[in-house]
Amino acid sequence: MMSSLTRAVCVVSLLINLCFFNFIFIRRQGALTWTRKSAEEAEEVASIDCSGHGTAFLDGALSNGGKPVCECSLCYGGPYCSEILPDCPANADGGDPLFLQPYWIQNAATSAVTVSGWHRMSYSFVKSSMLSDELVRQIQKLHETVGNAVTDGKFIVFGVGSTQLLHAALYALSDDDRLSKPVNVVALAPYYSMYQEHGTMFNTRNFEWQGDVSLWKNISNNSTSKSFIEIVTSPNNPDSKLRQPILEGPFARIMYDHAYYWPHYSAIPAPANGDLMIFTLSKITGHAGSRFGWAIIKDADVFQRMVTYLQYNTLGLSHETQVRALELLKVVLEDEGKTLFEFGYKTIANRWEKLNKIVSASKYFSLQKLSPQYCNYFQDIHHPSPGYAWLKCEMEENKECHKVLEAAGISGRQGSSFGVEDRYVRLTLLRSDDDFNLLLQRLVSLVSKELVDTN
Repeated sequence: MMSSLTRAVCVVSLLINLCFFNFIFIRRQGALTWTRKSAEEAEEVASIDCSGHGTAFLDGALSNGGKPVCECSLCYGGPYCSEILPDCPANADGGDPLFLQPYWIQNAATSAVTVSGWHRMSYSFVKSSMLSDELVRQIQKLHETVGNAVTDGKFIVFGVGSTQLLHAALYALSDDDRLSKPVNVVALAPYYSMYQEHGTMFNTRNFEWQGDVSLWKNISNNSTSKSFIEIVTSPNNPDSKLRQPILEGPFARIMYDHAYYWPHYSAIPAPANGDLMIFTLSKITGHAGSRFGWAIIKDADVFQRMVTYLQYNTLGLSHETQVRALELLKVVLEDEGKTLFEFGYKTIANRWEKLNKIVSASKYFSLQKLSPQYCNYFQDIHHPSPGYAWLKCEMEENKECHKVLEAAGISGRQGSSFGVEDRYVRLTLLRSDDDFNLLLQRLVSLVSKELVDTN
């Protein structure tokens, strides 16, 4: 007969074999197979320590050993971004929304995207469409959730960021037999510098840039020989003011740029309901490099002309871009956007408060005046959280304000880029903590020197 010890050994052996069988033949059925290598590579690169002042990327430069190296913030260097570069200017130019990078690091697991090597190799989706129907639905859901735009009964097109959509819209609105040519493209100063560049560089016969809309108001409202496209940026870039059109009448067309009409940067008092509205992923999630934007269009003919332009211009939009945008928006909508928008709003509002406190101690400089406003999305008072500070040099002799700042080690964008005098400079609040903190340090030094000089 089998002894008690032998029976015990058999039982233990049986249990071990069952566990092994379970691991090999059952659990492994749900394990990663072909995605394992890419997932491991992504996590390995993300784990590289860059001292909190840089990031390593899969597509970045490689070391001699073939490993990705740290890409440092502008004023940091060294192999692990631990060295501060002396006399480095504070970069307050551009609109890179790097302030949102910490949010996505905190949400690494839910926001990662893996696609197969054979993912949508065709030019189009089913039925020859260039758009992901599911992404369209997520965009409609996003606007309904935030309450910042009406999409019912309207068409949606995708573009390579809002930049491509801007020119597509100018083409579609101006290619109208009812309008005299060339159609005059205008915007209220200060206006986003890209508008002038788009209105002039293509040298088209359909439209031409004519600058500040206020110079044309009386002419447009009483003229039948001139036609206009007014670009309304709301909130405005650079001063973050909510705006309404200046022009009206049968020969005026209105295009709305709502890149910043999100709870990070502005109260949402009501849904926008323009005939043509442009939005961009970069200012919602921060993914400027993905180059994804969309336009919401009321008129079917304008929509079709925009589709035609986009097809001839780039033959649609990258499927990889669309799937990444889809996954990011799904993450945002998991909690109706609360986590992302609260993170963005608190970050920018805090930055504005710090910047405003420093500048308010100065007699040489001033900032745009912004007031708290009730926000339907947050169901609360929304305190100012602009994407940009619109700084003015108040002293008569400082007519080139950007040069005053450059001498203090601050790089901003001069007022003439926005159609106004160079007494103004735009400073971004959107960049990384490293960039913003250095900007504060330089402003403190500049204002402190002023206080010493005046005393």
